[in-house]
Amino acid sequence: MSRVPPRVGRLIQLGFGAVVVASTVALIGTGPVLRGVLAVSPLAILLALAFTAAATLAAAWRWRTVSAGLGAPLPMAVAVAAYYRSQFVNTVLPGGVIGDVHRAYRQGMRAGGLVGSARAVATERLAGQVVQGAITLAVLAALGLTGPLAALAWSGAAVLGGVVVALVVAAATVRGRRLLVRELSLLRQTFGSARASASIGAASVVVVAAHSATFIVACLAVGVVASPRELLALAVVVLAAASLPLSIGGWGPREATAAAAFAVVGMGAGAGLAASTAFGVLTIISVLPGLVVLIVEWTAARAPVAALAERSAA
Repeated sequence: MSRVPPRVGRLIQLGFGAVVVASTVALIGTGPVLRGVLAVSPLAILLALAFTAAATLAAAWRWRTVSAGLGAPLPMAVAVAAYYRSQFVNTVLPGGVIGDVHRAYRQGMRAGGLVGSARAVATERLAGQVVQGAITLAVLAALGLTGPLAALAWSGAAVLGGVVVALVVAAATVRGRRLLVRELSLLRQTFGSARASASIGAASVVVVAAHSATFIVACLAVGVVASPRELLALAVVVLAAASLPLSIGGWGPREATAAAAFAVVGMGAGAGLAASTAFGVLTIISVLPGLVVLIVEWTAARAPVAALAERSAA
C-alpha cells in the first residue's frame, strides 16, 4: 500500500465513500435522507455547536499535552483555532485526514520542526482512536455478548487481537524490535507521567462523549424512540465507522453502518440513515468556526502582500 501513489489513494477513498453512500441510498431510498435534513432544527444546531465546542476544546487540550511531551509547547488558543480549522477541512474534503495533515504542517512551520509536529498530531489522533475503541467495546460488552450488537463487539476484539499479533510478529525481527524500541521511547516522553496520561485519556473521553451526544441529538431530532442505553450503543458504533478514513468528508461508512445497526436492533434501516444524515448536517454546521479561522488566516496572509503592492504603486 505504501507504493500506491497519493493521488490514486485519494481517488480510492473518494470512490469507496461515494459507492457506499450511493448503495445505501439506493437500497433504502431518498426519503430518510430528506427526513434527516429537514429534522435539523435551531435547537439541534445550538446543542450540536455546544457539544462540538466541548469536543474541540478537549481535543485541542489533548494535542497540546502530547506536543508538550514531545518538546514542542503549543498555546491553547492556537491549538483550538487549528483544531477547528482541521475539523472543517476534514468534513468538507475526502478522506477525513487532510485537515490533520494541514494542522501538522502549519504547526511544524510555526515551531520549526515538521517531523515533530507530524508525530504529535499522529500520536494525538492515535490516542483518541484507542480510547474511542475501548469505550465502544466497553459499551457493547455492557449490553451483553449475546445481544443484537454483540457481533460488533466480537469484531472489535478480533481487530484488537490482530494488532497484538502484528506487534508480536514485528518484535520477532531485529529491525522490528529496533523500530518498536524507538517508538516506545518516544511514547514514554508523552505518556511517561501519570498526569499527562490521565489528561490525554480524560480529554479523549470528553471527545467521544460530546460526539456521541451530538449523534443522540440527531436521533431525537428525527424521532427515534429508544432508551438512553440503546442510543449510546448506536452512537458509539456509528462514530467508530465514521472514524474510518474511507469517506467523503465523513459520509459513507457512517451511513451504511447506521442503517445496518438500526436495522439489527429493530428500529429500521431508514431511521438509521435519517439519523446519520441529520448528524452529518449538524457536524458540518458545528465546525463552521473552522471556516472562519481559514478566512481570518487567509486575510492576514494577504494583508502584507496588499500593503507591499500599494507601496510599489506609490
